[in-house]
Amino acid sequence: MRSCGIIVEYNPFHNGHRYHAEMARELSNADVVIAVMSGNFLQRGEPAIMDKWMRTEAALSNGVDLVIELPFSWAVQSADYFAKGGIKLLQALNCDAFCFGTDTQETVDYQKYGEMFVQKEVEIDCLFQTLPIGMSYPEKMAEAVRQIFPSIQEFPPNHILGLSYAKENAKYEKPMEIYPLVRKDQGYHDTEIVEEKFASATGIRQAFLDGQDITAFVPEETSKQMKQAISWEDFWVYLNYQLTISTPEQMKTIYQMREGIEHRLKNTQAETFVDYLLKVKTKRYTGTRIQRLLTYLLLQVQPEEIQKEQKYSMLHVLGFTQQGQAYLRQNKKEFTLPIAAKMGQTEKEQHFLTYRADQLYQLIHPIEQNIGRTPIRV
Repeated sequence: MRSCGIIVEYNPFHNGHRYHAEMARELSNADVVIAVMSGNFLQRGEPAIMDKWMRTEAALSNGVDLVIELPFSWAVQSADYFAKGGIKLLQALNCDAFCFGTDTQETVDYQKYGEMFVQKEVEIDCLFQTLPIGMSYPEKMAEAVRQIFPSIQEFPPNHILGLSYAKENAKYEKPMEIYPLVRKDQGYHDTEIVEEKFASATGIRQAFLDGQDITAFVPEETSKQMKQAISWEDFWVYLNYQLTISTPEQMKTIYQMREGIEHRLKNTQAETFVDYLLKVKTKRYTGTRIQRLLTYLLLQVQPEEIQKEQKYSMLHVLGFTQQGQAYLRQNKKEFTLPIAAKMGQTEKEQHFLTYRADQLYQLIHPIEQNIGRTPIRV
């Protein structure tokens, strides 16, 4: 069975995601489409609008055959680490191909770029360190890549992720075939929706919060699930508690807490999360970077915990179709990581950050997220 992998978040699952799954199958001539999906907290440092089980069900009902969870320690990270974790799991699943969405209209040979990046990685890292301190991480990485690869000039968010995927894929002895797919929906950050069947996840979330009708842009499963939508505001009381009781010295020990940013986080006052984020973010500390820091603070994540959970990687199966189940049975002896059909005590101890994040998520969404949950079958 030929397989094609995709790395996703589905926040929420919409028509563009269904198109992605369909085209991944078509472009790669795959029998099985495998999604590695973030759990209940996402790459941009925010809680998922719906839990991982709901998003899994929507995916399996709309073109995906197998969903594997990307653990917290890889999921809530900058593009490079997010890509590294996702590609690692797809490689462990012996995927033949990989398909991702890109915002750029440029013709980019991602396969070749990945190979060249691996060859010039030391040179890029050295150049990165010489760039001005005031630049954000994405700005510095984009500038370093521009100087080393003058042919690449555009850096919209999904293009940055695409480049990260390509370089991680190229590090393996048997890289997956790469199939980039130009987005049909709006740009990644577009907040308005238009009268077409495709809209960005950001636009759909904003439209839902504004009371607009989103049924034209999402499958039926998502439309029903949105009634249980969750946002950062639901966690604001818990975050505000951590900000109140933690000293700057305690906050400094949190993962990625650097350059005295703990003082700015501690001393900023606000009534709502949205207001707090607007006050605390800067050009150097973007909203996304701040959100990830706040997620780490909310969960009291220590640097050594990230490394420990990443060390114990596994293939946690969230759900499958009949075709996806057949792929697991046919190939499981060749997988390079252990499979977990459900989270028992051993899996809980190894993926302890993911478990901790799920326990917190359950405070707002009181449905069991881990122990005893078996894969969804569609």
